[in-house]
Amino acid sequence: MAERISVTVTGRVQGVGYRYYVTDCAVDRGISGYVKNNPDGTVSVVAEGEEKNLRDLVEAMRAAGDPYIQVDGLSVTWETARQEFSGFVIKR
Repeated sequence: MAERISVTVTGRVQGVGYRYYVTDCAVDRGISGYVKNNPDGTVSVVAEGEEKNLRDLVEAMRAAGDPYIQVDGLSVTWETARQEFSGFVIKR
């Protein structure tokens, strides 16, 4: 069964390629949704897919192995998928 997560990521996650990293991780796992920068310096992710793949994505988002990226925290909310996405995109 498909699930949906809404994630807010805090830390040094803007201007360091984090949205591109998240997009690659999501596409590799067959996840749909989007990632975007917020005015307060956080990054938001809304993603839909199988629960295991979403859990893998959250772990990948937390562990971003780039020296320029520093994830201080992740706030994750789980919901039932709404099936409203056809791919994964970066919103600007």
